[in-house]
Amino acid sequence: CLSHAYPLFHCTPIILTMKTVAAIIALAGSAAAFAPAQNGKASTALNARSDSPFVGELGAQAPLGFFDPLNVCEGFDQAQFDRLREVEIKHGRICQLAFLGQIVTRAGLRLPGNISTDGTKFSDIGEGWAGSLQVPVAGALQILAFVGFLELGVMKDIEGTGNEHVGDFRNGALDFGWDTFDEETKLSKRAIELNNGRAAMMGILGLMVHEQLGGSVPIVGEL
Repeated sequence: CLSHAYPLFHCTPIILTMKTVAAIIALAGSAAAFAPAQNGKASTALNARSDSPFVGELGAQAPLGFFDPLNVCEGFDQAQFDRLREVEIKHGRICQLAFLGQIVTRAGLRLPGNISTDGTKFSDIGEGWAGSLQVPVAGALQILAFVGFLELGVMKDIEGTGNEHVGDFRNGALDFGWDTFDEETKLSKRAIELNNGRAAMMGILGLMVHEQLGGSVPIVGEL
């Protein structure tokens, strides 16, 4: 079956190995990301840093606990750790949008009309890496400018606006019913977002790898 599905199976075993490794990494990351959230210290033999002051932080959960095998957080104070957590949350949110974008565009859903004045339509732009290289220069610059605006003026913690935790960028402007939740529900939802973001980072990385290798992925389709 493998030789039929992958014509290069016999002549290029390296490609199959890369696919296998990518799949294992993606599955392992997803499994850890969707593990039940624990607010306290995780008691497990796999806990790589049980002596860290951050073992009780949100996201330090079974089966790995506070997983920092490279000692990146060694000597960090709370402010430095919070900075890394903010970056992690941002990357997770971006990757969730990226993964959803892959599914939507590969399903054939595109904006109507033209993307540029030369008559190029949104539907003419491909998916993934290929699509990003097909966007006109002026369009790419607009995207870059918009991302810069969000990073510098919107997606940041503005002091004195009532934000409650790292990654809370409401800044007194958005709510969506957040203040109606009790503390336990808030903590649960924050853990869910963090885990989904971690899974999305592994997922979009897996899609990027498979896009270069070719093949088909369930739900997403042909790459």
